[in-house]
Amino acid sequence: MASTTSRPLSRRRLLQGGAALAAGLPAAAMLGAGARAQTREAVKLTLPWIANGSNYWPMVGKKLGYFSSRGVDVEVARGFGSVAAAQAVANKQFDFGVVFAGGTILAAARGLPLVTLATIYYDAMMGTALLQTSPIKAPKDLEGKKLGIVPTSAEAPFWPAYAAAAGIDASKVQLVQVDSKVIERVLIDKQVDAITAIGSSSLPVMVAQGVTPRFDLWSKVGVELYAAQIVTRQEVLEQKPKLCQAMVDAILESYAFTLREPKKAIDEFVALVPEVGLTKGGRENAELSQGLAQLMTLRPEAIDHTLGWTDMGKLGPMFDLVMKYAAPKDATRPDPQKFATNQFVGKVNLTKPEWEAVKKNTADYAKLLG
Repeated sequence: MASTTSRPLSRRRLLQGGAALAAGLPAAAMLGAGARAQTREAVKLTLPWIANGSNYWPMVGKKLGYFSSRGVDVEVARGFGSVAAAQAVANKQFDFGVVFAGGTILAAARGLPLVTLATIYYDAMMGTALLQTSPIKAPKDLEGKKLGIVPTSAEAPFWPAYAAAAGIDASKVQLVQVDSKVIERVLIDKQVDAITAIGSSSLPVMVAQGVTPRFDLWSKVGVELYAAQIVTRQEVLEQKPKLCQAMVDAILESYAFTLREPKKAIDEFVALVPEVGLTKGGRENAELSQGLAQLMTLRPEAIDHTLGWTDMGKLGPMFDLVMKYAAPKDATRPDPQKFATNQFVGKVNLTKPEWEAVKKNTADYAKLLG
């Protein structure tokens, strides 16, 4: 399939173009440009967490003009976890959000009117992290071992589901509750034999400390949740479908840029958030987070269909997982037909050679996933 997105203009070309307008165009043309700028719709977008290598792309897309070219003046804000981000969108603090599916499903189960417009990462990377030298080679080897876990973490509610699916007798695993600030450290110091974790968060921390970990994805045994998704409220979908289309296109084009140009994209990120480059290991951490996240896009949904495509058939089991292990007792199972739509995806995609390049660029990161 041919790529349908235009290549981004460099910052120099954008500045040169602006200078040419100011110097040479007639007043009427300049007035028209100003009028168009004034008609851009102000939109607030929340990330799921602080900007990092796995979620920064809307910021870069704003800089490269992907939003403004579609008539959108976007404000990108950090988030405080996907559950909070989903609630903030539902409560009209933000118009759109990039939210992990678990947070959106929980919000929908509580009756909040959210809808998913596109899926970007197809695995939340819940799993078990181990040291490279660990004698634990199969899930059942966790029996008789110490497993570090942060009780409030995103993956913690699903440990029982994983144990059951992987044939682990959970009663034989000693759970050690750990603070989120030191969860990786207790594994590195061998105070525990393994930890539960979100791979895109914990693996970069361990690598930055000179440790090469192994990571066992829980999705291998069916404990699977989608990750980053573009969400909005049902009323926005119904009242402003053109805005929804513009936002999906701009966000997906922003992400596609990072897939095609991973190193240039990180350069742009460091320019926008200088402390990333100034912090020891900051850039390397961002590159690793990006690479791991991009691995989660290399799925049939995106490659065989289109970037952003959601497999509606997979939503039911995900709903069941969240309802059984994470939702409050008074929650109501969401309706898959109201929860997500594919009507806005398809305009932004990668060519087959570009997908092959992504596979090549992420091959080293894939080795961490055993």
